[in-house]
Amino acid sequence: MDTLALILSIIGSLNWGLVGIFKFDLVAWIFGGQTATVSRIIYTLVGLAGLWCISLLFRRHTLADAQDA
Repeated sequence: MDTLALILSIIGSLNWGLVGIFKFDLVAWIFGGQTATVSRIIYTLVGLAGLWCISLLFRRHTLADAQDA
């Protein structure tokens, strides 16, 4: 699950980079616009993956603390 969340977060980050630099939304271009159902599903999955990745920040510290003990 962590790997999938990281992959989706990377995809989202690259897409936002393209939007910021070139005003080009790759997800919308591939799936038929920002309001297309598939595009909205991709955006939702990327958002959920980002929320999941927040937990990685806290688990990383917990794992490091456990290894030090």
